[in-house]
Order: sequence, then C-alpha cells, then structure tokens
Amino acid sequence: MKILQLQSVCRKKRRKYIQSTPEITAENILNREFTADYFGKKWLTDVTEMKYGLEQKAHLSAILDLADKSIVAFVLGHSNNNELVFETFDIAHKEYPDANPLFHSDRGFQYTSKIFHKKLVDAGMTQSMSRVSRCIDNGPMEAFWGMMKSEMYYLKKFSSYDELEAAVSEYIEYYNNHRYQKRLNCMTPIEYRRYRSHTAA
Repeated sequence: MKILQLQSVCRKKRRKYIQSTPEITAENILNREFTADYFGKKWLTDVTEMKYGLEQKAHLSAILDLADKSIVAFVLGHSNNNELVFETFDIAHKEYPDANPLFHSDRGFQYTSKIFHKKLVDAGMTQSMSRVSRCIDNGPMEAFWGMMKSEMYYLKKFSSYDELEAAVSEYIEYYNNHRYQKRLNCMTPIEYRRYRSHTAA
C-alpha cells in the first residue's frame, strides 16, 4: 500500500444512542396525505441538528403547516430536549389558539412523552406519528430541512451560536414571506395563506 501510495480511510464510528421506551405512541393517521385545504388542518414537526464554532451543536425545532407550507413556529436551542419541543409547540399554540390540527411527528422521545401528549389533548389536537424508521412519513418536514440547509446553512461557517440563530431567523422570515414556490401558485407561503383565506370567504 505504501509503494502504491494507498491510504485507508476509516469512517467515524457512529454513536450508539440508547433508545428510550416511549410513554405514548400514535398511529400514522397522516398516512402521507401531505395536502390540506386550509391553514391549521395539518401540522408537521421535527428537530434537526446544526453546528457552529468548533463542532459545537445546536438543535432547531420547527412546526410546518401543510396547507401553505409555512413555518408556524421555531426554536433554536443548545440541547435536543423536551424544553425545546415544548417551547416550539407553546409558541405555535399561543399564536394560533383556535387551530386544532392533526399534529404529526416522528417517534422521538419528546413527542412520545405523556406531557407532550397532554399538551396536544388540551389544545384539541390529534396526534399522529411516523412509523419506525420511515422518514418519508414526515417527508415535507424533511424537505424543508434540506431546502434550508442547502440555501443557507451549507453556504457558510458559523462562528457562534448567536450568528447561527440570527441566520436561522432571517432565513425563515425570508422563506415565509419572500420565497416564491411553484407548488403555491408562485406565491410565498404567507401570500398563499391569505389568498386561500380570501377565496374561501
């Protein structure tokens, strides 16, 4: 190998995560029906990891509406924990108290907790969960993460948490209010929401 100038490259060992026992599970009621005819009918949620500085980690939690593809609420935090997910939900529920959507997530420990289930029940929402190891069951949420990362996150290095947080906020404001989408009749998510609301009235 030395003579041929060959060098082995070892893949990093994946961390072994200890799976927690879910307190609450729900059926995949959404069943990949990724359309909705009005705002607040179906919400998707997820958490994604982002990095800044010297491989320090941040976690972004967000909720997406399937009717207009808008980001209803989001929170960037230092840890992927219950507080991050609960705060995201509380922001969305406070902003839209009359919305009682089908609420879909994966089977992450935050979403399978009794406390989170109670939040949904108290808000009049129905819980739906992806099947085990079926990322496509939450496809539009995964698509948003991919879009955001390719259009913003992968384009630069973030030296600090504050810099990353500002970039995330700026991108989501741009996405909701200024990024035109062909699937929304070439409107932005918020424009499309207003349009649908007007035509429905």
